[in-house]
Amino acid sequence: MKYSTFIAAIPLLQLAAAQPHRRRHVHEHQLIKNGDVVVTVVNTVYAEATDSPQVIVYVDQDGKPVSTTTEGLPAVQTPAPAPAPPAPAPAPVEVAPVVESIAAAVPAVAYPAAPEPVKTTAAPASTPTYSSGRNTGFGLVYSPYNADGTCKSLSQIQEDFKAISTEYTLIRTYGTDCNQIANVLTIVKERKNKLFAGIFDISDLPTQVATIVKAANGDWSSFDTISVGNELVNSGAASASTVVAAIGTVRGLLKTAGYTGNVVTVDTLVASRANPSLCDASDYCAVNCHPFFDGNVAAADSGNFLTTQIPTLQEKLANKSQKIVVTETGWPWKGLPNGAAVASLPNQAAAISSIKKSFASNPESVILFTAFNDMWKKNTPFQFEAEQYWGMGGTNPPSG
Repeated sequence: MKYSTFIAAIPLLQLAAAQPHRRRHVHEHQLIKNGDVVVTVVNTVYAEATDSPQVIVYVDQDGKPVSTTTEGLPAVQTPAPAPAPPAPAPAPVEVAPVVESIAAAVPAVAYPAAPEPVKTTAAPASTPTYSSGRNTGFGLVYSPYNADGTCKSLSQIQEDFKAISTEYTLIRTYGTDCNQIANVLTIVKERKNKLFAGIFDISDLPTQVATIVKAANGDWSSFDTISVGNELVNSGAASASTVVAAIGTVRGLLKTAGYTGNVVTVDTLVASRANPSLCDASDYCAVNCHPFFDGNVAAADSGNFLTTQIPTLQEKLANKSQKIVVTETGWPWKGLPNGAAVASLPNQAAAISSIKKSFASNPESVILFTAFNDMWKKNTPFQFEAEQYWGMGGTNPPSG
């Protein structure tokens, strides 16, 4: 069925950041349909709120709303409550077609009140099996922050990594704050893994690169990739041309320091498809894509969803054979339902299994999200009260 698209902007939620001088990656999600193809937009929201989240309402040819897409400490596992009945769909407000970013100032949409997360320090008592225990070649996201948003020490990070399966051979981080490059690099070397390091803030590239160069200390052998920005175009934080220029600047600075490895930018699959120059300027095409936020994908179909979306991006690239890596994908174990997508431990296990099966022949093309629950993040209705609960197996980081 063809759908018409209507967009509503949500008033900005003012977030109180534990560390105001740092910005952290947080999901904000939308669903966009292009013809009959469904793609997922995963916007970036910062601990210091910057942009108004958005909502997209789909209607049929008669103007009847079909679906609405919007864009906690985990509880001891208890039977999931029955999902609340959906609220009446808001009246659509037609706006101009979307080109590169979506920012329409229209009336706010009311959402049903989300249940208050249960406060507990314990992870679920019983969780499904996620790891084979052997080296599979898949990557994994790790964030070095305490629940209150403060930086973890090297000893805390070492404690966390003792609980991370050795099957994951590539570790992705996002920024240069908290001395995270040097700290995680120490452990990556011990495990004989590789590091996917990131520059989160591109406003001061020389300083960010200098931090990475200092951490490397002349030895780049454990670096697989260095990314320049995370979902900057999708979030509206920067234009595609600005990001492309930043890639060139970082590549030049790193080359002077002796690094000749991969330099990329990471954005959502849909943003990269709309702006293929992001991939054309990167050493490979790096995209985040989450089946959960599509709303029409069951957990067990996650792998198939990814493999069907990748060709829609590839056909837009200057180099049709360019490597594409899904740098963030997974499934939450707790949160509000999103249509066919239901957050639960069994569904998370099913999603991860599906993804691993679909990419069994090229596991280096997937980085799973994420090693542990991110209790330093903020849950909101825009991402179905699930932002804290993407940890593999529903587990909290051992170091707190």
